[in-house]
Amino acid sequence: MENVNADKKVLVTGASGGIGRAIAVEAAKAGYYVICHYNGSKGKAEETLAQIQAAGGQGELIQFDVSNRDDCKAKLDDLTARHGILWGVVNNAGITRDNTFAALSGEDWDKVIHTNLDSFYNVLNPLILPMASRKNKRGGRIITVSSVSGVNGNRGQTNYSAAKAGIIGATKALAVELARRNITCNAIAPGVIETEMTKAIDPAVYEMIMGTIPMNRAGKPEEIASAAVFLLSEGAGYITRQTLVIDGGM
Repeated sequence: MENVNADKKVLVTGASGGIGRAIAVEAAKAGYYVICHYNGSKGKAEETLAQIQAAGGQGELIQFDVSNRDDCKAKLDDLTARHGILWGVVNNAGITRDNTFAALSGEDWDKVIHTNLDSFYNVLNPLILPMASRKNKRGGRIITVSSVSGVNGNRGQTNYSAAKAGIIGATKALAVELARRNITCNAIAPGVIETEMTKAIDPAVYEMIMGTIPMNRAGKPEEIASAAVFLLSEGAGYITRQTLVIDGGM
């Protein structure tokens, strides 16, 4: 792995498993100091940090509820006070509460919107001003994890699709605001990825989904992580306001 660069500190939300864990580990291997966020899954977040350290990387854990604006601000203000200005943020934390729209409860609508979409504001707002005030316009990286559901829509995921589409729109708008500060803002929209979420899909439904993917397989979390680490890099400095769909041709 590359030597850890103290100036390249990255926050990854939802780093306790799945895509978030893969991004955190791969970023650490690339030489970033990774701040691994979790909310209720401390044990899984500790596993992520252990993987980072086993790979020779460095990082730490941070706990807050991405749907709670006050909690986010307090914890992230403290983070900035301790670590200074972050190089990058990967806003990945999210949940699903799937159901057909007619049967979707107001509670499940609110929970998904608050966690998946409101977190865009709650997490990024306390961090943007410090990043934008960095001397000499040294820049930074914002990556949001959306979904193909936010690009195409998906049956039974009206709430999730709305939140993930909103993330894409918000990312594009923020990219315009921050471009002159050399801060890039891009979204990644994964398709079907091998995570705990996909393992819970009914086998018959899963087989049907595979039939819609030209590559005839689910993606691996590491394949999303590779793209995220590239977008964090100096080499991605002229890529902004984009949505990278990673879905095997789906």
